[in-house]
Amino acid sequence: MKKLFKNRSAVLLAVLLILALICMITANSIQHSGGKVSIEDGSISSPYGNLTYKLYIPDTANEQSKAPGVLLLHGYQNDHETCAAYAIELSRRGAVVLCLDEYGHGSSSAGLINRGWVNHKVTVNYGNDSEEDGTFVSIGGPTRYKIMMNFSNLSFFNEKYVTDDDGNRITDSSCGGIDAYAFLASLPFVDSTRLGISGHSMGTWAGWSVAAAYSDAKGEDGENIMPKATVLQCGELFRDSAYDSDSIQFNNVLLLQAKYDEFSYFRDYKMTVSADLLKTPLRYEFLGSEASSAAWDKTYGSFEDGSARRMELLMTNHRLTTHNEHGLTVAMQWFDDALDLPCKLDYSDHTANTKELLVMTAMLLCLAAMFPAMELLLKTPFFAYVKQELPLDYKVKTRKQIVKGGLITVLIAASSFPFMTQLGHGLLPLPENIFRMTVGNGFISWYGLLIIIMIVLTIISNRKSAAKGSLITGWDIGLSSARSLRLIDWKLLSKGLLLGLCTVGILYIVNQIFVWIFDLDLRVIWPFFRPFTGARFLQFLVYFPFFAVFYILNNSKIMAGLRTKAVYRKGFKGFMQSWGTNLLIMAGGVLLVTLIEYIPFFAGAGPGMDLLFGFTFGGPFMSLLILFVPQVIFFSILCTYTYRRTGNVYTGAIMTAALSCWIVTGGSSML
Repeated sequence: MKKLFKNRSAVLLAVLLILALICMITANSIQHSGGKVSIEDGSISSPYGNLTYKLYIPDTANEQSKAPGVLLLHGYQNDHETCAAYAIELSRRGAVVLCLDEYGHGSSSAGLINRGWVNHKVTVNYGNDSEEDGTFVSIGGPTRYKIMMNFSNLSFFNEKYVTDDDGNRITDSSCGGIDAYAFLASLPFVDSTRLGISGHSMGTWAGWSVAAAYSDAKGEDGENIMPKATVLQCGELFRDSAYDSDSIQFNNVLLLQAKYDEFSYFRDYKMTVSADLLKTPLRYEFLGSEASSAAWDKTYGSFEDGSARRMELLMTNHRLTTHNEHGLTVAMQWFDDALDLPCKLDYSDHTANTKELLVMTAMLLCLAAMFPAMELLLKTPFFAYVKQELPLDYKVKTRKQIVKGGLITVLIAASSFPFMTQLGHGLLPLPENIFRMTVGNGFISWYGLLIIIMIVLTIISNRKSAAKGSLITGWDIGLSSARSLRLIDWKLLSKGLLLGLCTVGILYIVNQIFVWIFDLDLRVIWPFFRPFTGARFLQFLVYFPFFAVFYILNNSKIMAGLRTKAVYRKGFKGFMQSWGTNLLIMAGGVLLVTLIEYIPFFAGAGPGMDLLFGFTFGGPFMSLLILFVPQVIFFSILCTYTYRRTGNVYTGAIMTAALSCWIVTGGSSML
């Protein structure tokens, strides 16, 4: 035992995991409101498969004192835990809250394909379109492309929109929300006459669909169970002419409008969210007959007759809307006015974001714990071979070579990211029964192009070096040891692969333990590290080789091929110097795209990609930058550290590939 405590890696690993455990214990207390709310996980049967959920039940809710209920619907590429902020705040105030994993998301077995699709789309808000104006257009391509182009096409719309001449149909734009609402209304401790809905992004379209399905609906005892309130977090509006407005009524609708929303749908296809957005028939129609003028942050109509309408402007972007403090405050008041929440807390009294901060801290601590975990594994006889000497320093690059090589790498990554990710996301002809991850397809499309470019550039560089009489070996580019004459040292590769997977496996086990004990995984707002279902693990196996090849070549190019003298300097100063260079090269491409996207947006002109290339190149992958940039920064730290410690690129590349592939296949959308 004394020997164990003398091992600094073991002590550091223990300290980091204990601190992470403390964070998760505290976060768990917050989601349970200090023991006043119980949480249950379960699944609902649907025609297309099981739909998993997380249910928050206040201790004040029982059959004698029934509580209001709220259904929460997440956005595209999210899961039920993305709804946690609203769930925690509503359950603290006495509401029973059901958070659903919609079609193709979370642990639900029903795929996104079950939403349905048609072979046409509109390029404006529904009801504003016309074939004469060219805003009602035919589309073709893979099934996933048609589904995504029809996200704003809802199953209660007119037949013109929801069917096509080929027999296709928008089957359930609620993405399982209709079944979930019925389940919530049937719970014995829920007052089915006081129900509400809130959704974010894709979940707002699902929310509209649920509200339409239960417009003037009756329960088993004849009571009216139609939703009394709908809160749209970044929602799209449509004209009354898009559906049968005589038979469908939407009660008390609050629209939370993000000022810097990356998705054109939610800006009425305008470049910016400004006062001009209010001066349209679409917005006037939404606010109702009382709206002689339209204004932000003003309630129109009446809660008594269901005509209440409000548009609240939030100074945030699309993804952060789910946890925006001002949005939470306005939403809590809205639900209280509509549903009469039992517990009268101040509307601005929030604890949810403290829970989010704690879980994020636990995630960072667990990621940091990978470093001492790897060090412990390196001390074992089996993995000792992975630790090789760095190549001789006479082949380090000059400052001019670093600048030239780094600039080329950054420009190639930045210029290809918007196009290749969108191509793979929608139109790349991949077998959709095998490659089921929609965002994952965007990444392997981009990585695939970069792999080809890196191979070509490496061949050119090697030929130039050979012509000068300076042969580049596998040792020089981190692919083999000094003892191997081959370009690739297969023993080093296999053991580096195992070491990387074992280290990430330790993180997976820790994450799984947290899920079992606390019903919380390692994340912040977006699902980073959620446990695999069987289907999602199979997808990990499909996508991992693409990620692995990319990161091996990328590390070989940056960490080894463009190494500086700082790599050989020991200690923290040497690490920081070498990491600084690697960071600029590895993250420079996505950082450049981020600046191009957001500087014009914040300056009031609109999203950069929309301005340069049109609405097609805005949306998913631009909004992902806020999540992707921090990942790449961490990956640069991980790869720099492992290359300096092991003298090869395999361990860091495999760890990075496994983490990034886990994020994509564990938490994003499946067909």
